[in-house]
Amino acid sequence: MKKTLRIASLVFLGFILLLFVFYLVNNEKLPEGKAGPEADRLANQMMASLNVEAWENTQSVSWTFKGIHSYEWDRNENIVVVRWDDHEVILDPTNKSGIVQNGENYGSTEIEGMIDTAWDYFNNDSFWLCAPFKAFDPGTERSIVQLKDGRQGLKVTYTSGGSTPGDSYVWILDENHRPTSVKMWVSILPLGGMEFTWENYLTLSSGAMIAQDHIAFGGLNIDITDID
Repeated sequence: MKKTLRIASLVFLGFILLLFVFYLVNNEKLPEGKAGPEADRLANQMMASLNVEAWENTQSVSWTFKGIHSYEWDRNENIVVVRWDDHEVILDPTNKSGIVQNGENYGSTEIEGMIDTAWDYFNNDSFWLCAPFKAFDPGTERSIVQLKDGRQGLKVTYTSGGSTPGDSYVWILDENHRPTSVKMWVSILPLGGMEFTWENYLTLSSGAMIAQDHIAFGGLNIDITDID
């Protein structure tokens, strides 16, 4: 019995050590950037490559996030129908308010919690839908950075707004200034500089382009489906 416990302890310590080494190797420090007109120009080129004008004229869009949350976003009225599990909330993101479907079945605390959850879901999941179009949102700062692997990127830092102000993203662009991936320094991820692809673009009926797949190491895909 003691020998078994000793072996189990060694395996556990080895696993912890591997995690620690993995963290040291893969955790990246947020790069310093150079702000100014060139960074703003690059951000505008990135958005233009995906037809930002068409996105601004997109009246409505629906999508499903990783098969678990679905959305119908009326962008004219800025009202979103958010669905997950057996819940449905008609959300007003501007005022962080909403109406819970079948609200009579819930108490006031439950309703408030569901509205907060819908707001957090929408903030996160809409980012994966349209993040490149948010480079000039209120509270953003833009700069050009040089990554340690030699690539140049556009860093966008969100100093306010959303669910997690202070997050930073570095966009990697192709020769046409279209995003191919993004590296993230965000509070909800354990590693700084985690990189997700921005690929498999779909063109909306309005003409705006949306990436459907965002793949990280290990094949993890933050996929956006049922886009309409």
